[in-house]
Amino acid sequence: MVSSPPPPVLPPDSLAAALWQASLELARVLNGSCGRQPCGRQPCGQQSHKPQSREPQLRFRDEDFLPGNAHVASRGAVKDIVFGALRRYGEGDALLSFLLRTPPPLEIRALLLCALFRLQTWSDAHTVVNQAVEAAGQWAGGRCKGLVNGVLRTFLRQREALVAALAPDSAATLWHPDWWLARLRTAWPGDWPRIVTAGNHLPPLGLRVNQRRLAAADYLARLQATGLTGELRGEAGIVLEKPVPVANLPGFAEGLVSVQDWGAQRAAELLDPPAGSRVLDACAAPGGKTAHLLERGDIDLTALDVDPQRCRLIGENLQRLGIRARVRCGDASMPHAWGRAPDAFDAILADVPCSASGVVRRHPDIKWLRRPQDIPGFARTQRRILERLWTALTPGGKFLYATCSVFPEENGEQIAKFTNRVPDARLVAEEHWLPGEQHDGFYYALLQKRI
Repeated sequence: MVSSPPPPVLPPDSLAAALWQASLELARVLNGSCGRQPCGRQPCGQQSHKPQSREPQLRFRDEDFLPGNAHVASRGAVKDIVFGALRRYGEGDALLSFLLRTPPPLEIRALLLCALFRLQTWSDAHTVVNQAVEAAGQWAGGRCKGLVNGVLRTFLRQREALVAALAPDSAATLWHPDWWLARLRTAWPGDWPRIVTAGNHLPPLGLRVNQRRLAAADYLARLQATGLTGELRGEAGIVLEKPVPVANLPGFAEGLVSVQDWGAQRAAELLDPPAGSRVLDACAAPGGKTAHLLERGDIDLTALDVDPQRCRLIGENLQRLGIRARVRCGDASMPHAWGRAPDAFDAILADVPCSASGVVRRHPDIKWLRRPQDIPGFARTQRRILERLWTALTPGGKFLYATCSVFPEENGEQIAKFTNRVPDARLVAEEHWLPGEQHDGFYYALLQKRI
């Protein structure tokens, strides 16, 4: 058997290299795989894959992303393509249903989705098509180059008619699954269009200034001196006019500032533990809310997370900021397992696992990986964490329940059931933060334990 020659090496800074690496990452998401390797090679005509119901899979880290001949300098271009193709997956999937007679190999399908996204957002269609064909040469000796060329050129010739044909398909035109849209319409009949619109846009870059080091207004002046502009928000927040790499933020490495969505900063402000309080931040990784609580005052804080690797992230973030906390690895729903007795804390922050439906613009794979049955599953986990952690709260203490979800089953409905079920639980405050131009979507319920 004669083996195929190795594929030609793509210039690392070329669009072809970015499209090919993006297609491999996208194929991994569509396949529901959590590995770093491309999917197995199969002949043209294999069954195509829909995204499987898994936890979000996108993890863009320099050390494990862009394998092979891709240069780390291309990382931004690849991330832009993958995120864009996933935001518009409903549209791309519908277009391919018109453009393909038989399902192509998974990597080629992913490449077509990436190229369609780029064609919709770039004016130089000729370059996009040529570079996508070059990228297809990386797969199976280039046997699908003709397919990629034909599909993309057909799209360009018939674009107006194809886009018009998508009009009855809400998943294609609104870039969200039908079941997701139905839940939003039911939960937020007057607000669902702007929630969807926010989910389809690029996210803002929010900063949290370390109040132990300087005031937010003083840091904003430093930003302006470097040519960056933004707006003050909340106690310590700044929303930049345009996102920039963290390396461009003055004083980031020295701990003057952290990246944190403005809406997420509301958690520490609401809980507001007094000096000397014993505080638990459950489900704490990567440590943004932990750090904010410590930046606001002198408290005895325990940061808890179930994932050992993410616990290390908490420690790294605290070290950069020059603050300390007790970091424990454990399950928030099993306080006895990590050594805490009843009434151990004066204040508890429970940023519980959820659908993450309020942050889909940051993690666009979420809306395609989730399934309707996942929401009741999250609600059961949230109920278990609430009930178990409540026993660790001292009488008179405060408990902040938080999610980054916009679905009522995980938010207000969960808290209403809890307060009806638990006699010593009193709802003090409740806030719904729907996704907007300057912040993501969050829900907060501040409870107090009756004495």
